Amino acid sequence: MPTVVEAKTQIEAIENAKNLLHTDKIFYKMSEKKGGIFKGKMYEVKAISYPELLNEMKNYLKDMIEKMGLEVQFETSITDDVFNITMYSNNNPLLIGKNGQNLKAMETLVKAKINTDWQIHPKIVLDVENYKEKRIAYLERLAIKTAKEVRNTKMDAVLEDMNSYERRIIHNKLANFKGVSTVSEGEEPHRHIIIRAE
Repeated sequence: MPTVVEAKTQIEAIENAKNLLHTDKIFYKMSEKKGGIFKGKMYEVKAISYPELLNEMKNYLKDMIEKMGLEVQFETSITDDVFNITMYSNNNPLLIGKNGQNLKAMETLVKAKINTDWQIHPKIVLDVENYKEKRIAYLERLAIKTAKEVRNTKMDAVLEDMNSYERRIIHNKLANFKGVSTVSEGEEPHRHIIIRAE
């Protein structure tokens, strides 16, 4: 639930909200209110603390996932203004989807809801039982293995279609790999990496 405070100045309204929430880490919406005949202008701030916002995200996801007929537990944290939510369910493959598509869709929905409610764009990282960590490790292994084959055979290799985040992992992993270069080709969502022999 947002905390609502009023004050005569914008700064005072924000400070009052921080004091009420006992933290400097808040998101807020400011609006101007016309005072009565004897009252000047007033400012209203609707504010929410980082932990409360994280809880709002979690509850939104919980509701969505339980409507899919799944049971879910959460691990949450806030690190360097990044909102991390890891989910554990009784059907993790369904939550993840092919190449993480369902997970990406849920992340998009959470971001859209928070933006609609608060007009903000916090950095949200959604994961299912460390899927992203495992996926990064897999992509890095694939990059090195394929690059070695390309270097030995002198034949280019075309990797599967990937999103921009996954392609960046491959490009970064092979940036200093001698004997090969990488290039992205194709149109989204069918964009892929070609590892070329040099």
